[in-house]
Amino acid sequence: MPLRFLLPFVFATFAGAQTGPDVQKLLDRLDRLEQQNKQLNDEVQSLRAELTALKTTAEKTDVQEARIDEQAQTKVEASQKFPVQFTGMLLFNSFLNGKYGGTLQDPLTAAVNPGVRNSGASFRQTTLGFKFDGPELAGGGKASGNIFMDFFGGVQEPNGQLLRLRVATLDLAWKNTTVTVGQDKPIFAPREPTSLAQVGISPLTAAGNLWDWRPQARVEQRFRFNGTSGLRAQGGLYMTYENDITLPAAVSATLEKWRPAFEVRVELYYKNGDHKYEVAPGFHLSSSHVSGTRVPSHIASLDWIAQPSKYAAFSGAWFKGQNTPNTGSDRQGFVVTSPGVATPIHSYGGWGQLAIFPAPRWTVNLYGGQQHDRAADLGNGFFTNGGITRNFTYAANFIYKLAPNILASFEASQNRTTYRFNGNRLNNHYDLSLAYLF
Repeated sequence: MPLRFLLPFVFATFAGAQTGPDVQKLLDRLDRLEQQNKQLNDEVQSLRAELTALKTTAEKTDVQEARIDEQAQTKVEASQKFPVQFTGMLLFNSFLNGKYGGTLQDPLTAAVNPGVRNSGASFRQTTLGFKFDGPELAGGGKASGNIFMDFFGGVQEPNGQLLRLRVATLDLAWKNTTVTVGQDKPIFAPREPTSLAQVGISPLTAAGNLWDWRPQARVEQRFRFNGTSGLRAQGGLYMTYENDITLPAAVSATLEKWRPAFEVRVELYYKNGDHKYEVAPGFHLSSSHVSGTRVPSHIASLDWIAQPSKYAAFSGAWFKGQNTPNTGSDRQGFVVTSPGVATPIHSYGGWGQLAIFPAPRWTVNLYGGQQHDRAADLGNGFFTNGGITRNFTYAANFIYKLAPNILASFEASQNRTTYRFNGNRLNNHYDLSLAYLF
């Protein structure tokens, strides 16, 4: 209520006790108080208007940022109007090999005979990729996929690289089931070590890592025990490429190059915060058709990861079987002793990696692996130098994050290869890498 309406009551109350000048002073004081009250009210209204304007500006900013993010996500759009994300890695490698390194950028084995030291630089392992989200599927499913390529095809000359397909998958996923077709690592051997030195093919190829990217179709079924643990079962068909096997020309001409394989993998997992544990047995069943006979390829595997904290993780894989090159091991699969008679080569091997994360920008990876082929299965004179009975590779790399998407890495590794007729050969390899992720 304005002060002027209180004046009659105030005057009536104090009229009998106050003189005329005192009443006037009181009225003047009340008038000043009323003016101050009006000024305070105006200031409050002004502050409210400013807050409303700031809130409107903030809402507009949020809307603009959301639109910018949406445009950034959909700036590459498929013809079917679904978002596509362009991704990849620009990778520069400078490398140095010892005198048993041969002529490859990153040798898989040590050569039998010494040569000149091999050094150079390359962008061949640069990768390009697309990730896409597709439409909703009946039953609450979702389609998605990816495709990745690199320039590791062709030759090592600076202008001799060719773009080639690495991996590609199309996933049709529901709550507990995913159907996948594509080209990827073997179903029963999905893990691999971490390296920027060897990207064109998986690290520890021919030294315990079964990796060959091949067309496949698989189904995954998931079972959840509780919020932290469960089981993933995978099974499907994997296409082998038998031509990777080392054979004499006369025998190679009788080889059926493409063969189907059946593969299974069952993974138990536990994850709670920074703690993660996974272990999975797997199997591969196929056969090679050569020289009018059938050579079985049977492989059992076990892969795992144990991460007890955010600072370290230990992962790896092990396998044992016969006729293993069709999944990406060394190239010694079987020996043809006479027309229609072939002996599979029995092998075992595996790899392990200790990853250490001492600081947010640093990663240290220590890894190694080996493959043993049974000498008695190699045959006399079927392979050059009697064949390789053991190939062992170990390495260490240090990866530093210069920026959120820029990595620098140094890696040192050594191949220790045992030839049946020529003994051990060693080769040292050094690689300095710079990667820009996009």
